[in-house]
Amino acid sequence: MAARRFLTAEQGVEQLLKATPPLHFNGTTKTEWQEWRRKFRRNLVKDLGPSPEALPLEVETLEEIKQDGYTQKKIIFNPDPFSSIPAYVLIPESASAQNPAPAVLCAHGHGVGKDGAVGIVEDYQKQYAVELALRGFVTLAPDWRCFGERKDRDEWVRRPGRDGCNVAYLAYGYFGYQLMQLNISDGQRCLDYLQSLPEVDARRLGCMGCSFGGTMTTYISALDERVKAAVIVCYLSTLTDALNDRGRGNTCGSQFMFGLRKAGDIADVAGLIAPRACMVQIGSDDTCFIEFDALAAFEQLKHIYAASGQSDQLVLDHFQGEHEIDLGPGIAFLEGRL
Repeated sequence: MAARRFLTAEQGVEQLLKATPPLHFNGTTKTEWQEWRRKFRRNLVKDLGPSPEALPLEVETLEEIKQDGYTQKKIIFNPDPFSSIPAYVLIPESASAQNPAPAVLCAHGHGVGKDGAVGIVEDYQKQYAVELALRGFVTLAPDWRCFGERKDRDEWVRRPGRDGCNVAYLAYGYFGYQLMQLNISDGQRCLDYLQSLPEVDARRLGCMGCSFGGTMTTYISALDERVKAAVIVCYLSTLTDALNDRGRGNTCGSQFMFGLRKAGDIADVAGLIAPRACMVQIGSDDTCFIEFDALAAFEQLKHIYAASGQSDQLVLDHFQGEHEIDLGPGIAFLEGRL
């Protein structure tokens, strides 16, 4: 009998996806959830690999602009010995050492950088860091690796035809680092910075982002319990859709989590946020993270929250729209939870 032929990576992945990952949550009780959470989190941390050495916070202010209702500062600091993070921090007029405010880490999406979050350019982020600042939140919008001011030269990534974050994933891998872990570490250093500000109530931190910003919101919030409320916008999905459905191949070096499908799926990562507050936004006409697949992933996440005993901490915003932030409900959710 002739052997079955799986000549391409796509065909091989199609076969691999048929297996149910062993740590995909299927319990119903709080005890089962607690045991699963311990095992899945431990597995996730192991597969993320090492974090770089953290340096003491030495923040340089590059510019300071007084805007209507808030002050905008551009800052830069080194989270580790080989990296620098440029970021905008917005401090509302109402925030002070005597009246510290909640703070939100604003995670930008793939390819767009931090500028859209603070209104320097217009994009699907709808200057949400500004809108949050106008509602009394201190906001921090950093550039993730490979984007904004951290984007590599075309000559280094040999564009067109190669995504810079794919190249960075491989390059850092030679030194034993996963790009996802490096960005998570950057996010945690950003939380350190927010907690250092006298204008911030260090007990009330949130995270919000769309697309790759949703990826970063998911992983940072899952792994750092300082985040008390997360808004995951247009990202929650399944790896079946990312790798197989209609042959879209919806993945990249920045959003790649080594070994995830051998243990669980994206909803399981988001499930580590439980029992803390989480809103998931799903756009009806999103062509990147497809509605029906996102809703299926949300059902899995809802199952995890139910087992944790905190179903009321999970909120779905299924809105009429595209690949974009649904601004009003997201801000209202953070106002109610922080």
